[in-house]
Formats: sequence, structure tokens, C-alpha cells
Amino acid sequence: MNLLPLIRPYLIQPLTYSTIERRYYLLGLPVFVLLGNYYLLGLRYIQEGAAFAIGTVLSVLIYWSLILTLRVVVLGALRRFSQVRQAMLRTLTMLCVAAGVTTGFAVLYVWCYSLIPVLGISFSWGIVQPIWIVSYIFDVFLCTGISVYYTYSQWETHQFENDRLKRIALQHQFEALKGDLNPHFLFNSLNSLSALIGEDTAQAERFVDDLARVYRYLLQAGKHELVSLQVELDYTRVYANLLKTRYGDSLAISFQVADDYRDHHLPPLTMQTLIDNAIKHNIMSVSNPLVIGVTTTPEGSLQARNVVQRKTNRVETTRAGLANLTARYRIISDEKLLIRQEGDWFVVTAPLINLNQV
Repeated sequence: MNLLPLIRPYLIQPLTYSTIERRYYLLGLPVFVLLGNYYLLGLRYIQEGAAFAIGTVLSVLIYWSLILTLRVVVLGALRRFSQVRQAMLRTLTMLCVAAGVTTGFAVLYVWCYSLIPVLGISFSWGIVQPIWIVSYIFDVFLCTGISVYYTYSQWETHQFENDRLKRIALQHQFEALKGDLNPHFLFNSLNSLSALIGEDTAQAERFVDDLARVYRYLLQAGKHELVSLQVELDYTRVYANLLKTRYGDSLAISFQVADDYRDHHLPPLTMQTLIDNAIKHNIMSVSNPLVIGVTTTPEGSLQARNVVQRKTNRVETTRAGLANLTARYRIISDEKLLIRQEGDWFVVTAPLINLNQV
């Protein structure tokens, strides 16, 4: 088994990259060197030049060897037990292996000092045992801290990925809904245009121009997450003209938008979705027209209201358009789409987003 790829990043990173981890190692180095030599040599470490030089070099070598070995152990445990649900097993594995490593290094530490006569140290288990105790305490804090941090990082990564996938799914849902809408709308528009050509050529030409503007906007809508209320209003007025041509006096759509909110933003096709939802779920006739009002509220929201004239034989009851619009608002804003019925009126309130305050 080739361990070089496993070990290489741990041999290089502490000495080359400027990371938080490297700073921790460098801060821990003088603590290890000073306390370790003072424990083994006492004041001779400061008073005798040979003891100071040899003790410092030996401690630095043992310290970095220990750190590099522990990092290999930690990496192996993180790779072996990488799942969030394996946090307990991962922590216990790191603790057990790290305890074995520090046990061996404590013995090696004292033994190396005993080999150098000028240091005057004799190997004994009584000297090793306090080092073991301190090492085990260090192992508990190190392994537990790393495992907790790694588990939190994994959880955060999974949350981010789940949110990203939800955004992609909702965008695909929006594109699919828009794709379903276009052929249906085009078919109805062509029928209206066919009737106009024989009756009013001038109106037929205006209808074609409006239809072209609507489809140009539809093609561009998927490229923008938000559009200004003014842009959306200009488009929806043209769309309403097409609907008016088709339905005549059976449909009445009015717009009352305050100038203060025209530079606020909302998802593209919001107004069209609200108008289409009202048309889809209600009946209309010349004697009983469907009244739809689009206004802004003092609180800075867009509100669509329509008289409730429910179809007696409803084929679709899912309100897919409103569900899709609600999902799109969840992506772009903390504010929600409000849907309610007030007496004989069905009311949908869509928040307007002020980009200057985001």
C-alpha cells in the first residue's frame, strides 16, 4: 500500500501554507519545547548552553514528528468514517489511535533524552507517566474538537447542497410551467388573430405586435430572477390587451400602481400568473364579467383581487401557477406570498423587493 499520497499534504502544509492550523502548530511549539525541557532538565535547560541547544533541537524534532503523525491519524479517521452519522465512531477511533501514538511518543521522548549523557537523564516509567496524563488530556480536546468541527462542516455542506438542488428543481419546474403555458397561449392567440383578420385589419396588426412583445418577454423571463415593477407592469398591460381582445367585455382588468414602488422588484411573470390563475378558476360572460384588479398596497406589496365566480365543473384544482410562484418567492425572499379569500373576493398579495435595502 502506497502511503505517500496520504502523507504528502501533511508533510508539506504545516511548513508552507499560511493557514490557521499552521499558526496553531507554531504557537504550540514553544510551549512544548519550554515546558517539556523544564520538566526533564529543570533550570539546567536555561543555565547550560549544551543542554539548551540539544534539548531544543530534540524537542522540535519530536514535536513535529508527533504533529505529522497525529495529522495522518486524523485524516485516516475522517476518510474512513466520513458520514455525519458516524461522528461517534469517528471520534472514538481518533481517540484510541491518538492515545496509542502519544503513548509511544512519550516513551520515545524520554528515551531519546536518556541516550545523551550531557543531558543527565535516566529513563524511568515514573518520568513517563505524567507525560502520558498530559498527552491523554491533549488527545481528548484535539480529537473531540476536530470531530465536532468536521461534523458541523459536513452538515453545513449538506444543507448548502440541498438548498442548491432545491433551487435547481424549482427553476426546472418554472421552465416546465412556462413551456406548458407558451403553446396553450399561442393556440388561443392564433384563434383570436384568425377572427380579427377578417373583421378589423388594423386591430389584427396591433394584436400581432402585442403578441410579438409578449413572446419576446417570455423568452427573456427565464434569464432574470427579478425584474422591476415598471417593466412587469408594461408587459402585463400588453398581455392584458391580448386577453381583452380574446374575451371582450367578459373580462375587466384594471391597474393602479403607485409611483413610489415602480422601481421595486418581483419575479418575472408574477402579474401574468395572478391574472391567469383568476381566469382559469372562474367563469366569465358579458352579463357577468370577471373583474380583476392589480394594485399596490401602502405596505409595499403587489395585490391582485378578483371576484369569485367559481366554475361549477372544475377540471384543474391544483393552482400550479400559484404554487410555483410561492416556491420562487421562497428562493429569493424571506417574505411569503399571501393567498386568502375576503368575502366575494379572492386576494393574492405578492411582496415587492426593494433592492436598495437588501
